[in-house]
Amino acid sequence: MSDHLRIVLAEDAALLREGLVGILEKAGHEIVAAVTDADALLVYTDNHRPDLVITDIRMPPTHTDEGLRAAVTIRERHPDMAIMLLSAYIAEAYVADLLDSTAGSHAGIGYLLKDRVGHVRDFLDSVDRVAGGATVVDPDVVRHLLARGRDDGPLAALTDREREVLALMAEGHTNPTIADRLVVSEAAVRKHVGNIFAKLDLEPTSDRRVSAVLTYLRGPS
Repeated sequence: MSDHLRIVLAEDAALLREGLVGILEKAGHEIVAAVTDADALLVYTDNHRPDLVITDIRMPPTHTDEGLRAAVTIRERHPDMAIMLLSAYIAEAYVADLLDSTAGSHAGIGYLLKDRVGHVRDFLDSVDRVAGGATVVDPDVVRHLLARGRDDGPLAALTDREREVLALMAEGHTNPTIADRLVVSEAAVRKHVGNIFAKLDLEPTSDRRVSAVLTYLRGPS
């Protein structure tokens, strides 16, 4: 688990909000504020500078994308602040907007389905990884994106195994955990990752692991 994190939480559904507060506090984190709308989220984030922001995408008053837009604003104002977005269902448009907000920042960012909160250990692990600077996308979202097919664009050159590795990278897994899941050696994973970087022609000066994940999630271009 991560060290003690200061967290601002935005969720308008009272039961889920209180559930999240309980889970996070039991894990040793401090909830600086638990708010119900995007305006309050921005105010508390600006005033308290938390380590992590967790926000629902759909917030009052219109329950469309207020939380997402607030997250993009927070990333602009505080580029080093980690952000995790929660959604009730898979929405590719949200993923694209979220990824666009990562440009120029090395802070962690995540996109999780609300069902993931019920898997407490997985949820807290995702919190840790996002707070530590990782890009973490819900496994169900990754599987959905993978299922839609990738026969063109920069990903076409990847082998099936390389796509498996890249999908696990998109979920925020490190090389050792990828090796465990695929039952291969870490050396084999490093070789696959190197091949992915080469085939996607990523800039050596960029964070190539994050760049590879973003290329994967954006799909064909």
